[in-house]
Amino acid sequence: MLPEFRGPAPLHHTLLQGRETTGVTLQTLHPKNFDDGEIIAQTPYPGIKHGTKTVEELRDLLAPIGAQMLVQAVKDRSFVPPIQTNDWYKNNQNTAELTYASKIGPKDRHVDWATWTASDILRRHQIIGPLWNTTEALVRDRDEVSKKAKRIIWDQGFRLLKEDCHLFPATGHPIIVGLHEPTQKVYIRTCDGNVLVADKVKIDGQTTTEAFHAARRTGLAPVPAELDKIQQCPHNFVAFHSQLG
Repeated sequence: MLPEFRGPAPLHHTLLQGRETTGVTLQTLHPKNFDDGEIIAQTPYPGIKHGTKTVEELRDLLAPIGAQMLVQAVKDRSFVPPIQTNDWYKNNQNTAELTYASKIGPKDRHVDWATWTASDILRRHQIIGPLWNTTEALVRDRDEVSKKAKRIIWDQGFRLLKEDCHLFPATGHPIIVGLHEPTQKVYIRTCDGNVLVADKVKIDGQTTTEAFHAARRTGLAPVPAELDKIQQCPHNFVAFHSQLG
């Protein structure tokens, strides 16, 4: 509810911040500033408990409330000066810092494995996914090997690993498990000690495919000819060449 989450993406930021309550605001248009008009009507503070998990669910909940509020304001002619401002922030003498709901962009989808918990990552994918990272690939050109940055798109998201697993080299360093099985998955430890699993991945510019095939094809992980040289191979897993950035 305004003036909280002023900006182009209030629904997204309400969910990203984990706010359990929200509401609708009816305001006049400000001649210069976005979302800075006079508040005509508003959901009573502290708002309603929404219980939604996606932007679409939250939109569908609030849209009829907003429509009803607009119709009532027209009937009451609440928009005719002098306007009786109904601002929960001022009325409650609130001094808490307000959050600006900036436009969602690529940086909001860039996973920070050092600070984002497993819950943060799962929630962000559900709200604004797909998420992405970069990592280094080893690219071979004849007898030379060079490093090249590759972008990984987690377009199918993650799921939380339920069982214990102690194979992981470090937070944000993917391993591929199931080398001797029909399908392989990417496992990544998060900063809060949980493990996320991605069944399939997409390397930028390619189609979504099983983790090992994607990583092998683009040089993110050792190719089959190299696996015999890797100590982990008998244990049915192999690590990416580098951590996620």
